[in-house]
Amino acid sequence: MPTTTGYLKTEYGSKYLQQLCKHFGHKIDVSYDAEKGWAAFSMGTAQMSADENGLMVTCEVADAKGVEMIHGVIDSHLEKFAFREEIKVMTWETT
Repeated sequence: MPTTTGYLKTEYGSKYLQQLCKHFGHKIDVSYDAEKGWAAFSMGTAQMSADENGLMVTCEVADAKGVEMIHGVIDSHLEKFAFREEIKVMTWETT
């Protein structure tokens, strides 16, 4: 099971974590507060954490295709929510 971790340096990490979880919660199971979040996607799970320096997302997915899919879902939503910062994608590392 691949694990992939994304990081976004921003002072709005908590805001974006909450926006992502609230939005995803319309379609999938989520749990979150101001500092931590969890989301159950069809391709895997995402654990999120935020502090004053940024947002970190660690995903466990079933396969390489799932890695690509989960990156796409999270990055595309962050791009919309963080448009004032002109953010396009997180910095991802897969192990």
